[in-house]
Amino acid sequence: MRSREEMLQAVNYDESKVPQYVIPSPLQKADGSTVRDAAEWVNFQRPRILELFRREVYGASLPRPDSCSFQLLSCKSDAYMGLATRKEIRLRFEMADGKTHSAEMLLYLPNQATAPVPVFLGLCFKGNHVTSSEKDVRITGQNYPGNQDLGEDKRGLQAERWQFPEVLKRGYAAATLCYHDFFPDHVDGWQRSALSLFYAQPDSPEVRAKHTAIGVWAWGLSRALDCLEAEPGIDARRVAVHGHSRLGKTALWAGAQDPRFRLVISNDSGCCGAALSKRYFGENLEVIVNVFPHWFVTSFAQYARREAELPFDQNFLISLQAPRAVCIASASEDLWADPRGEFLSGAYAGEVYRLFGADSYSPTQMPAPGGRLSGLVSYHLRAGKHDQTGEDWQHYLELADRFLK
Repeated sequence: MRSREEMLQAVNYDESKVPQYVIPSPLQKADGSTVRDAAEWVNFQRPRILELFRREVYGASLPRPDSCSFQLLSCKSDAYMGLATRKEIRLRFEMADGKTHSAEMLLYLPNQATAPVPVFLGLCFKGNHVTSSEKDVRITGQNYPGNQDLGEDKRGLQAERWQFPEVLKRGYAAATLCYHDFFPDHVDGWQRSALSLFYAQPDSPEVRAKHTAIGVWAWGLSRALDCLEAEPGIDARRVAVHGHSRLGKTALWAGAQDPRFRLVISNDSGCCGAALSKRYFGENLEVIVNVFPHWFVTSFAQYARREAELPFDQNFLISLQAPRAVCIASASEDLWADPRGEFLSGAYAGEVYRLFGADSYSPTQMPAPGGRLSGLVSYHLRAGKHDQTGEDWQHYLELADRFLK
């Protein structure tokens, strides 16, 4: 195995060095024939591809716990200077044998609403207190002890990434939970993860071969949606799931597995998110499976430096969202995440969306920085680096107005 330095030195950022590749079609069945219509896709091909990703990449789905309760920890009716009501809710999961696990949700509801509203739901990196400019939000993420990014001094550090006031002014609720509370994001996070509800030894080789951190984070998003279904101020039939970077990968996998999510948003998700692996541009499989082995089932490492042998690519993952709305967002300077590869995944997923009568953009239509392509499969390219900004949110809110309202 090459050293980390050798792997990083071999990363390709030159479009002229992208190897020739063939993008497999999600419509091609195991016998070589082609899916003919939407019914055949929904009933036969889609379940096969979903199982393929579970087996080869993101791991098997966890079941619901034996019981789940939602405890209101705080309620503030004049949040953001009266713009919203803020709730903090503990999600408590329990098994019949007494094992428990919990996570805390931060939820903002627009005060001007006269009926249940749609909601944006996403996991956060550094704790709920980092997503909000309000200084009295409860500190979360402490399931990762010793992590210096999760402390009191980080309050509000990523509030711009979440844009809560703008979301609320447009008539949407916003909810987040810290991803560490479901699976601490390090290679030894297994014991403190939600897998401990279901396994006596969650870090055993057998569990690592079957489950992943991304799979557990996606499970956490679905359990958060369970909580939102019990919230009277939320219309849980109109939920957008979103995520940035590794949590963009997670949002796509959550959307693939849980059809309750009506709009699925991937922001700069890159390798094993929206970007095509076969392009071998930016972060590649060798790097990601060695640096973040807990994100994937152990057998996925067989494709490191063998991307050409993949029997699928990330356009299959985008296809699993059909016929619901999906948005892929890239940043022009974020070559690590391969903006062109992300754009092309959406374009090649279009053949599945066309089964449902939906138009999709062409592989030749990649916009310049600042450009947008809006439809059931949407794409935008923001000028700048790896981040989530107000410009990204402008497009997300336009799409939500179209598909959730």
